[in-house]
Amino acid sequence: MGILEKIAEIEKEISRTQKNKATEYHLGLLKAKLAKYRAQLLEPSKSAGAKGEGFDVMKSGDARVALIGFPSVGKSTFLSLMTSTESEAASYEFTTLTCIPGVIEYKGANIQLLDLPGIIEGAAQGKGRGRQVIAVARTADVVVMMLDATKGDVQRALLEKELESVGIRLNRTKPNIYFKVHANVLFFLPLEDCTPDEFIDVIVGNRVYMPCLYVYNKVDQISIEEVDRLARRPHSVVISCGMKLNLDYLLERLWEYLALICIYTKKRGERPDFNDAIIMRRGASVEHVCHRIHRTLASQFKYALVWGTSTKYSPQRVGLTHIMEHEDVIQIVKK
Repeated sequence: MGILEKIAEIEKEISRTQKNKATEYHLGLLKAKLAKYRAQLLEPSKSAGAKGEGFDVMKSGDARVALIGFPSVGKSTFLSLMTSTESEAASYEFTTLTCIPGVIEYKGANIQLLDLPGIIEGAAQGKGRGRQVIAVARTADVVVMMLDATKGDVQRALLEKELESVGIRLNRTKPNIYFKVHANVLFFLPLEDCTPDEFIDVIVGNRVYMPCLYVYNKVDQISIEEVDRLARRPHSVVISCGMKLNLDYLLERLWEYLALICIYTKKRGERPDFNDAIIMRRGASVEHVCHRIHRTLASQFKYALVWGTSTKYSPQRVGLTHIMEHEDVIQIVKK
């Protein structure tokens, strides 16, 4: 019996098993087996050969965004609008057959945008090129799920189901649980309710937790009431690639979800260089900035002067552990 048949058998047994206290343990075992088999589906086949051609894209820039969605929702048009890359766009389905990278230049950052082939229902079971699409999506910092506003609810539910089945958890926090083989399990404070599914996620250990922006395209084809409803949904942005509507706001939200910050440097007695920002992740310390500038700078560090919102006054003398904020200016003094 193959993996797909095993998955189908387990899913059938779960669906016909009554859910109560007496069956909790049995259901937990079934879900653990299901998680194991689904993870195996993502393992590359030894005979895959050229089947993966076009999907090996080197990670570059300050962040990576995976653009996924059903065929003909506007992904290729979006890539062409946001980057200098031309991804073939057409009114028929399955135009994009390989992973096409582009670069969004925004606030001094280079954000790698990957236009992935249109994902279809059943991608997690290997239909179409779904397995390769999902494998690339797991390497991203943020997922942008492009949806057709005229049928967005249906598409969103199907895509979330596909990603959930292969261990991609969207807009969810990783359970605060430590697990070690031989039954060392620690639940850290503050204690939160943990479902059996979340505990299985921790044990399996290959789950990916990432932010997701739901982007509803083609809003020029629906009523203003429906636009308002979609725009108010959590983690959602409404746009029209055809009419170039709301794209600037989408970039603002994407920057927020990537958790990037710009840091400017200055030399003693000179003005800050605002044309050459250092792009870091939110929560970066002065030590992280030193490593970004030069690998030996932290060992020569004496103190730093920082101007900006991270300080109580400007400039403030700080040490290596000081946490930087967006658009801070830093001057590093060596020993």
